[in-house]
Amino acid sequence: MNHLSHSGGARIPDTDIERQGELKKSSTNLNSLGSDSLDHPDIPSAPALLKGRFARWNDKVEGLGGLEARGITRVLPHEKHDNGMMGYLQMFSLWLSIEIVATNVVTGLLGPLVFNLGWVDCVCCVIFGNALSSCGTAYLGTFGPQSGNRTMILGRYFMGYWPSKIISCFNILNQVAWGIIGSIIAGQTFSAVNGAGLSIAVGCVISALCIVSVGPPGTITANRCSFFALQFSLLLGFSALGADFYVYYPTTTSKRLTFLSTWSGVWLPTMLINILGVGIATGIPTTPAWSDAYDISSGALLLACYDGLGGFGSFCVIILALGSIANNAPGSYSAALSLQVLGRYGKAIPRWMWCFLIMIVEIVCSVAGRAHLVEIFENMLPLVGYYVSPWLTIIVIEHLLFHVLRRIPFDWTAWEDQKRLPIGIAALIAYLMGWAGAIVGMYQHWYHGPVAVKVGGYGGDIGAWLAIAFTGLTYPPLRMLELKIIGR
Repeated sequence: MNHLSHSGGARIPDTDIERQGELKKSSTNLNSLGSDSLDHPDIPSAPALLKGRFARWNDKVEGLGGLEARGITRVLPHEKHDNGMMGYLQMFSLWLSIEIVATNVVTGLLGPLVFNLGWVDCVCCVIFGNALSSCGTAYLGTFGPQSGNRTMILGRYFMGYWPSKIISCFNILNQVAWGIIGSIIAGQTFSAVNGAGLSIAVGCVISALCIVSVGPPGTITANRCSFFALQFSLLLGFSALGADFYVYYPTTTSKRLTFLSTWSGVWLPTMLINILGVGIATGIPTTPAWSDAYDISSGALLLACYDGLGGFGSFCVIILALGSIANNAPGSYSAALSLQVLGRYGKAIPRWMWCFLIMIVEIVCSVAGRAHLVEIFENMLPLVGYYVSPWLTIIVIEHLLFHVLRRIPFDWTAWEDQKRLPIGIAALIAYLMGWAGAIVGMYQHWYHGPVAVKVGGYGGDIGAWLAIAFTGLTYPPLRMLELKIIGR
């Protein structure tokens, strides 16, 4: 066993994948995003909670070749890997594999079937809603190579040490919810392929273990707002993962190419798969076999769409269901990191143990909620926009207005030093104001905001947009006051 070469290091096995291809030279990096200097050592890691037999067992697991043992400990410049131009292709292919999943097909179904929108309206909402929300993941992704910090650790530089834990809690719930949805869809699909021989509940367990519009103009307008908000929220939650997978890229990585590789990798597959779902939904009213299958489950509908291919169609559906692993695994990875961010004892528990616990929760919840997939989609997805939108607004304003324009770099070595991180009072108040905007603008089955009910005279969801507006108006003056009084 070897220790990392800084005081905040954790025990990293020689066979760990993160140690392969380390840069030989360590350099100081200073740019518009931040500074990196070894003059300020990182804070020591949390005390070890695993002792005796459990510690030896953990060492064996983390010593397996090809596994990453590191948790939220910052990656220093000399520990990074330089993959050249191939690294940008890896960024694109990473998100491409994450987004080519059945979940996005089911989301596309909601436009025609739930919001009663036609083909043109749905496609426009899909294209532009996904394109806009993909920017959050791409933007935060540019911080990964520069800082060497995970996304939720980066949140401390914008929200403060303690308020940032609120976002970590929301991210845990969001990623686990997505894992539950992916498991339910995969379970439905396995059950449909196997006929009566495999229940949806068993299918959920298997998947988790594998890890023109018609109607009054006002109604159409409201439904357009709601479906666009849903599509906007679809990818917004991935912003909380943006930097997690890029911490091993060198500090010289191009921010522009990182943004473009990530944005295109997130947007293109999601947009295409969602449009496929819209197309399937428009065919359900005129195709009895599809209509009957949809009455059973979304998985049965996907199988019916491949019916003309016979046995090969069933094979394709199984592959599509197994694609949920690629979608669930990054979410579990991020949720485990967020659990470590919550405190020193959370950090002391190895990440792989948190992932195992998350898997158990997803199994139990997916089995319990397997009959309520559409309701989960309708109620959960917009909530993602409510908590991420004000957070992203604070990040953009803090970065551009208070760092880039003022030419003040971030001190990435302060990742766990409360005395050098922002207090976060301004960010917390602005974030709560953003939630106030979301509450008056949300339009859900269980609550209709006073502003939302005015949309189109029928009611539409504009909670995310009001959250952005309320946060954007309140954060700059509050932050300037905070800097004047407190100084950080």
